[in-house]
Amino acid sequence: MRSILVCLLLAFASQVSAQESALVSLETGDSVREWQAVGRLNLGDRGFCTGTLIAPQLVLTAAHCLFDKETSAAYPVDSILFLAGLRNGRAEAYRNVRKAIAHPDYVYSGADSLARVPNDLAILELDQPIQMSSITPFETGRPPLIGDQVEVVSYAKDRAEVPSLQESCHVLDQSNDALVLSCDVDFGASGAPIFALRDGSLKIVSVVSAKAEVEGKRVALGTAIVGPLADLMAELDRQSVAPRASSGNVKFIAGGGGGGAKFVKP
Repeated sequence: MRSILVCLLLAFASQVSAQESALVSLETGDSVREWQAVGRLNLGDRGFCTGTLIAPQLVLTAAHCLFDKETSAAYPVDSILFLAGLRNGRAEAYRNVRKAIAHPDYVYSGADSLARVPNDLAILELDQPIQMSSITPFETGRPPLIGDQVEVVSYAKDRAEVPSLQESCHVLDQSNDALVLSCDVDFGASGAPIFALRDGSLKIVSVVSAKAEVEGKRVALGTAIVGPLADLMAELDRQSVAPRASSGNVKFIAGGGGGGAKFVKP
């Protein structure tokens, strides 16, 4: 996959660089209003990820966000807290988690691997639904194609208290359910929603799995969600237990195996 990535990145670099928008901090009530369903996932005192409501009681995030990098053990569900619409120390809603389910084919280990990206997806069931007029769960949509414009909302290093929006980045490559994107992500953005316009509205088409490098160029890796999400919902219906743990020349900086979910300590 390395040669494909390198060729695509070189081909797209000059075409899309001028079209990529900068990150915008969503610091005001007006700017964050339509993104209140995006929130920060606190992982005890170990770190955080980003997650998004896709139903009043369900949060979508990355599977590796369920694991502690130091021990490879799954975080206890009662240590995970979802803060919907967190901005400057205050969230629109706070919910504990009662069930955490990773994709049934996702296997966590400390080493990063492109092979895990297509399955790096998890569903969290909250202890109580979030039913507020100010928070509308996002729908999901079909995966984007190479060259498509997408946008991403995330919490990350040095912006852990306020979400940031990148309105324009692009899909550089795709393989199975793994996407390579030009989006600007950093430690903490794991699980962040990647949106595309579908039928007149923004829908989640991927989640951030990791940030990586190809030939010295920073890229984001994302998991296309249509197939994996169907598997997850079936797993949720079966009331399965939390995911198992076990022990390219794409150079991971962080993500697929990093920090159990955490890209950075708060």
